[in-house]
Amino acid sequence: MATNRATKSGFAAEAQRKVNAKYSEELARESLEWIASITGDGISTAGDMDNFYEVLKDGQLLCKLVNTIKPSIVKKVNSSQMAFKCMENINAFLEAARELGVPAQETFQTVDLWERQNLNSVVICLQSLGRKAGNYGKPSIGPKEAEKNERLFSEEKLKAGQTIIGLQMGSNKGANQSGINFGNTRHMFDFLL
Repeated sequence: MATNRATKSGFAAEAQRKVNAKYSEELARESLEWIASITGDGISTAGDMDNFYEVLKDGQLLCKLVNTIKPSIVKKVNSSQMAFKCMENINAFLEAARELGVPAQETFQTVDLWERQNLNSVVICLQSLGRKAGNYGKPSIGPKEAEKNERLFSEEKLKAGQTIIGLQMGSNKGANQSGINFGNTRHMFDFLL
C-alpha cells in the first residue's frame, strides 16, 4: 500500500504533485455515486482522494461492479485483505474492463490504485467504463459516446468533389518566382576600393 513507500522528494515529489493536481473530486464523486447506484452498496460517495482510495483499494467493489454489469465476468473475487489478493482483484477488474470495451489507454496500472500512485487514472477508467455500461443495459455516466455515421458516396460524386478547390486551400493566382535569389552570385563593386 501507499504507506509502505518512502516519502518522495525532489523531482519525484514534484511529479507526484502534478499527477495529484489532475485529480477531480467532482468526477470521483460522480464515479462513486454511479458505482453505488449500480451495485446497490451503501458506500461513502465523497470525492476526496482519501475516501476514493479507501472505498476502492481492495478491488472487491470494483469486481462487484463489473459482475453487476456483466454477470460472472470476474470468476473469483478474493475477500482477503492480503496485498497480493487485493492486487489480484484490481487486476481482474482491469481485465474485465478491457473485455467490456474500455480502451487500454483509459485503464490504469494496478499500483496506481493499490499504492495510490495515480488516482486520476482510476477515475478516468471508471468514467470510461461508465460510458460502456449503457451498452449492457445499465445506467451510464459522462458524455454519451459518439455513434458511427458512415457516409457512402457514388463514384460520380467523388470525382465531382476532386474538381473543386476549396477556399481553405488558398490561391496561387498571380504567383511567380521573381525575387528568388537561389544560385545568384554576389556582386561586389570595385569603386569602393
